[in-house]
Amino acid sequence: MKDVDTLISWIKDAKKIVFFGGAGVSTESGLKDFRSKDGLYNEKYDYPPEEILSHHFFMQETEEFYKFYKDKLNTKGFKPNITHIVLAEMEKKGMLSSVITQNIDGFHQEAGSKNVLELHGSIKRNYCRKCNKFYDEKAVFDCDGVPHCTCGGIIKPDVVLYEEGLDPDTIEKAIHEISTCDLLIIGGTSLNVYPAASFIRYFHGNHMVLINRGETPYDHMCDLVIHKNIGDVFQKIKKEI
Repeated sequence: MKDVDTLISWIKDAKKIVFFGGAGVSTESGLKDFRSKDGLYNEKYDYPPEEILSHHFFMQETEEFYKFYKDKLNTKGFKPNITHIVLAEMEKKGMLSSVITQNIDGFHQEAGSKNVLELHGSIKRNYCRKCNKFYDEKAVFDCDGVPHCTCGGIIKPDVVLYEEGLDPDTIEKAIHEISTCDLLIIGGTSLNVYPAASFIRYFHGNHMVLINRGETPYDHMCDLVIHKNIGDVFQKIKKEI
């Protein structure tokens, strides 16, 4: 694994490291991704999953939305894996500045990471659309049907649905982190989800590394591309740092 050895040497030399991750980081915990041949978007439903996970569908077909959401996005029984754990250890040691994630499972924080920028929100946070009261994920996943607030309002997950924009503050912080680091490690993402994928264009540091099982539209931009399981790579990083 010469390519991983190169990455490890860059990690040891870097002054500021940022990790940018996607669904592939969590699939090794047992969660399904969205776009692979076995992903959620290739399963058969009464409605296309992309439509179910849209703002208009949530508003108009709330009950159907929650049937899918509670069936497919519940992380109960799943735990952070080696990648989440090593990234948290790197942050604790002062080696990693931040994690920027497209995932909504909250595994990075569960593993111990503190500076996590969640581009697409989190299933761990839920709010009443009427009074804005906060609820954790149990209020959604453990209830029957559509979850309601004590005030009677409908509870909505704090996740970015299709037709909704990303949080401007999170975007600003993510771009700042990427543009000021000298080593950007991109992992477990096909880099096909926009606008998130375009953020890596703000990188002007020394080395940009991509770890992903398949090819991406940005492979040619990277200084090092590792087409391996991200968990295997981080297992080796754990031994060396």
